[in-house]
Amino acid sequence: MKNDLSRRQVLAAAGLAAAPAFAADKPGVLGGSKVRTEPFPAWPVFDQREEEALLATLRSARWYRGSGQNVSRFEQAYASLTGARHCLATCNGTSALIVAVNALGVEPGDEVVVPPYTFIATINIVLRQHALPVFVDTDPETFQIDARRIEAAFTDRTRAVIPVHLGGNAADLDAILPLAARKNVPVIEDACQAHLAEWKGRKLGTLGAAGCFSFQASKNLNSGEGGALLTNDASLHERGYAFHNNGSGLKAIGSNFTYASTGANLRLTEFQAAILLAQMTRLDEQVKARTANGRFLTSMLKEIPGILPAREYPGCTNNAYHLYMFRYKKEQFAGLPREKFLKALNAEGIPASGGYSPLNRQPFIQTAIQSRGYKRLYPEKTLKEWQERNQCPANDQLCQEAVWFTQNMLIGPRSDMEQIAAAIRKISANAAELVRA
Repeated sequence: MKNDLSRRQVLAAAGLAAAPAFAADKPGVLGGSKVRTEPFPAWPVFDQREEEALLATLRSARWYRGSGQNVSRFEQAYASLTGARHCLATCNGTSALIVAVNALGVEPGDEVVVPPYTFIATINIVLRQHALPVFVDTDPETFQIDARRIEAAFTDRTRAVIPVHLGGNAADLDAILPLAARKNVPVIEDACQAHLAEWKGRKLGTLGAAGCFSFQASKNLNSGEGGALLTNDASLHERGYAFHNNGSGLKAIGSNFTYASTGANLRLTEFQAAILLAQMTRLDEQVKARTANGRFLTSMLKEIPGILPAREYPGCTNNAYHLYMFRYKKEQFAGLPREKFLKALNAEGIPASGGYSPLNRQPFIQTAIQSRGYKRLYPEKTLKEWQERNQCPANDQLCQEAVWFTQNMLIGPRSDMEQIAAAIRKISANAAELVRA
């Protein structure tokens, strides 16, 4: 009894007493019972709305944006929803970024400021222009680009800066936008994970020169593949439209074989737009659920020693929670390695991952920078200095500590959040045993 009482006192002192039954159980990874036995909500969510929309498009025999109305209807609806003046739908989020850098004139020889903690598309679109990606270290407390370090990365070659609103949280736009304006450098918001997230009440993706979104299968607004570019600049919208339509501008779509620019075919299909219009009927409800659940989960996890939920900058008035992210400090878990923590968490019925690896250290970037084309474009001194400029020690550390939950885990009832917290408490209470296992 004395030992049991001491254990309860220790758990209470550590903020773990809310789930004593789970904490006392043997961990699932060691053969104990799981905290959660039911799967989290499936994704995507769909019903007869999507079926009817797809059938109507099929039967119309108008499957291409030049002959149908779905893409235009979606562009109008998404612009209205976000408060942007213009929306250009594209075949995916990567394409939206490609359109943005081309419409803004990023060319070979230019530099583009980017974060190292992001999906590869943010970097690929810079490399495809034969521009130099210049990495700025991460603020590990927020998982976002460290805006305090951006100015030092600017040179006379800097043509754009691409802050990524990672996970649906917001980069520090109060620091980034004035700096970029002062330097006359356009901001491309990579909001591919930030549908309806907000900065001071304005939707992310509407504050920079352009904002880019993805509607890929995992995203909070989903059509399997798809993307969009938002802008308040009519001229940029026109240039972007022409680029995504093989160089044919807004007034020339259809039968007029005249071209405003070079370009590519990056158009969204009528089928994808039909799905998006149906998916948007649930979006507001899902956003509210993720926001409420994300905040509730944070209120519990921040009480567990060694679990540090991603902080939001004061200007972030709504986090889209495409990802729920936190740092795991193994020192507070008896030295339990993150890999074993993730394995134990999954064994409790709580799927989790370790997130991104350091992009700036990936071999493919080194291969690109050392390619024949780059050596022709950039002096040897510039390429050598690039290697030295792109050290991101804070991001290196973050990549060893990050833990992610996916957005579908936050659209269920509040009890789901309680089970996530209970599983982490259980692992914490049994960390020393898990280290020895």
